[in-house]
Parts: sequence; structure tokens; C-alpha cells
Amino acid sequence: MSFRRAFVGVCLCCAAPNVALAQQTRQVEVSYDVTFLGFTGFRIDFKGTFTGNRYDVQSHTFKEGMMRAVTIHYDGRNRAWGGFSSNGVLPGGGSLSLMVGDKPRTWVATYGPGGSLQEQHKPEWQPKPDQIIPDDQRVGSLDPLSAAMSVGAAGDAACDRTVPSNDGKRRIDVILRKVGTESPATAGVPQAKSDLLVCEIYTKRIAGEFYDAPKEAETERERPIRIWLARLDDTQFRYPVKLEATTGFGTLRGRLLKFQETVK
Repeated sequence: MSFRRAFVGVCLCCAAPNVALAQQTRQVEVSYDVTFLGFTGFRIDFKGTFTGNRYDVQSHTFKEGMMRAVTIHYDGRNRAWGGFSSNGVLPGGGSLSLMVGDKPRTWVATYGPGGSLQEQHKPEWQPKPDQIIPDDQRVGSLDPLSAAMSVGAAGDAACDRTVPSNDGKRRIDVILRKVGTESPATAGVPQAKSDLLVCEIYTKRIAGEFYDAPKEAETERERPIRIWLARLDDTQFRYPVKLEATTGFGTLRGRLLKFQETVK
């Protein structure tokens, strides 16, 4: 499994709850760290504001420690906004701002009726003919943070679903499968309100700018990311609290550092 694919799971550690209680405002702050071979690798900070059935959430993913010192610079920010209905999330839009090495990239998606989306790239993306994402594959796809919101908002049904994800250059399917449940004590997450869902995540490339061989990418699907989803507040939302991903260089492990909720 490549680090890029492992980040699919990491991105699922950036979602927030759906709550529609009159017009009260809830603010949530969540932090995670991701270690590699026992060394600190990445930090993920999440902040979300929820007013009535509307949400505006942001995440910041960046390298720390040894990973920051010996690997290429990475800093990623994702924002998503929209609302909730009885059927789940109603995304209004999402944006990515990435710095990889010394190369910045931003992408903004605005969602419309029937899953349509309008995109803005900076710098302009000029894909090769075999890297173009067809219109029929773009429809219904979601930026990483909106995709994560759709999973967490499903509550106890968060697993056993396929989520079409899009980062502006790559369109993949994120496939979740439930493998069981664990008690808070067994999972090592005593603050969980009930048993945790344990899911495995596979990815399937659909279209876009990929640089690894298709055969290799398909083989990687046999080594899934494993993620634990827990209820941490009085809603039915499921937050990621643990993650394990096996790469060709070792195992990535993610854990919850902080959960803070403020109601106004």
C-alpha cells in the first residue's frame, strides 16, 4: 500500500457529527496523530461549526517529527460545507489546498442538483488524454472531507458502503466493509458511548492522474486499511478513533488525541 492510498483512511479521520437541534450552534474540535514505525508521522486537526442542520468544517493535515525531517514537505487543508437531511449529508461544496514539496495546488468544488459539480483549479489542471475524469464519473463524487462526513453521518450504518471520492485529479471509490464490533475496553477507547464499529477500507481507482501501475494498485486493495468508528457524543455520528494501514515500508497507526465539544 502506498502512502497516498493510506491517506484515504487518514482523511476519514477528519469528519464531524450531524446535529439538527433547533438553531443551537455546536463547535467541535478533534485532533489525531499518525505514527509510522513508532515515530510521529502526521497530525490532523479538525474544527467544525454546526448551526441547526448546517455545517462548515475544516481539517488540517501536516507532517511532524521524523517524517517531516526525512520526507518531502506536505501540508493539506480541506474545507466542506452543506447541510443534513434525514437521508444524510447534503454537500454544498468543498475545497482542497495542498502543498507538496514546493508545489501548491488548490481545488474548489461546488455541488449542484443531481450530484453535478463545478470545479476551479489553481494552477489549471491539464490532464493527458488517459488522465481525464469523464463527466459521468465526476457526477456524485465528493471531496475527501465531504466523503468522510457522509460516512460518519450514517451512524451505525457507516460501514458496508461505497463512497465516490474526488480530489480534483483522482477519482476513486472508497469501499467500506464491516468486519465486527469491539467494546470500548477492548478497543482501548474508554470514552466511547457504545461498542465501536470495526471496518476495512479498500480503494478502487476509477479515473484521473495516477502514476503507479494499475496492476500494483489492484494488488494493494488486498491490504485494506482498518478503521474503528465510535460514538463520542450524544448524537448517532460515528467518529474515527483508530486506524491501521500496512504500507510497503511499515504500518501506519492513527489514534485520537483530543475531542472537545462546545454548545452555544
